[in-house]
Amino acid sequence: MMIRPQTRCTAFEGNRCIATGTLPEVAPIARRAVHQSANEMTPPAVLVFDDTTSEVIELDWRGDEAAFMARLNLRMDAAAEPTPDDWDETTKDGSRAEEAPRGPGRPRLGVVAREVTLLPRHWEWLSRQSGGASVALRKLVEAARRASEQTDRVRQARDAAYRFMSTMAGHEAGFEEASRALFAGDQARFAAQISAWPVDVQTHLNKLLTGAFEA
Repeated sequence: MMIRPQTRCTAFEGNRCIATGTLPEVAPIARRAVHQSANEMTPPAVLVFDDTTSEVIELDWRGDEAAFMARLNLRMDAAAEPTPDDWDETTKDGSRAEEAPRGPGRPRLGVVAREVTLLPRHWEWLSRQSGGASVALRKLVEAARRASEQTDRVRQARDAAYRFMSTMAGHEAGFEEASRALFAGDQARFAAQISAWPVDVQTHLNKLLTGAFEA
């Protein structure tokens, strides 16, 4: 997964939350926990979760802290490099096109050209719209995005919570019922099912689920 310096994340050592913040803040703490528990007979797993998606951020724990942070910084620097999607214009080989002198008028919007497949009647309707097909499509997408904003936010929060609880609490009593309550939007039943789970796991779940039970 792509990681950046501003990526917000949370680290767990077993069921205990040991750090939360940006990745450069959390990663060294997680690494120290890994190395401190290395000599234990059954060391608890140390996992770092992306706070937005609950995906586990895979890190290379080897070496001393300086080597670890050097590798992490290289990885974050690579993620920060611009991609064709970030550019206003690209050449055929993917390199950035030379910027032409800009005259007066509206600033460049950073649009990206991609193929869109529509039926003939769709193209015919778009061609009759003010500003042409591109402008009409942008308006339609923006309208749909605004209309589904709350629904999308709730769905993303529930997906992130389910991903986290599957990793951290899949073995806990009440997991299946909690999962059903989560996707049914039944907040009271969900809270009851997770009430016996480790406190830090509950706390993080509640943070992920802020707004997830909205109608």
